[in-house]
Amino acid sequence: MNRKQGGVASLMVLAVGALVVVALSSARASNDIGKDLFERRCSGCHATDRDKEGPRLRGVYGRRSGSVPSFNYSDALRNAEITWEAETLDRWLTDPEKLVPGNDMAFQVVNPAERKEIIRYLQQLSGN
Repeated sequence: MNRKQGGVASLMVLAVGALVVVALSSARASNDIGKDLFERRCSGCHATDRDKEGPRLRGVYGRRSGSVPSFNYSDALRNAEITWEAETLDRWLTDPEKLVPGNDMAFQVVNPAERKEIIRYLQQLSGN
């Protein structure tokens, strides 16, 4: 390899390294945004590791609706047979009553970008 080729290769390695750092920083920032949104928008009724007015949400991603044994769900939600994944969580946070009529959650997240970040945070908490 001549000097010019070595210089180009070094620049390419630096560029790839910079892209990796940017991607990791972006992922970390997104997780922080989701956590912040969860704390501001959801933590009044939900916690990650204990039931409050709403059920605990660690592990919710991939879980069947109404399945936390320690929480007293509405009959509607307990019988809904929904698996909480990106699409169903998005529909739920958009309009819980439309997805599961007769449930007890009256809260909505109107902003799609906020829903996406909250869902991403819940997915991260679930290890998926």
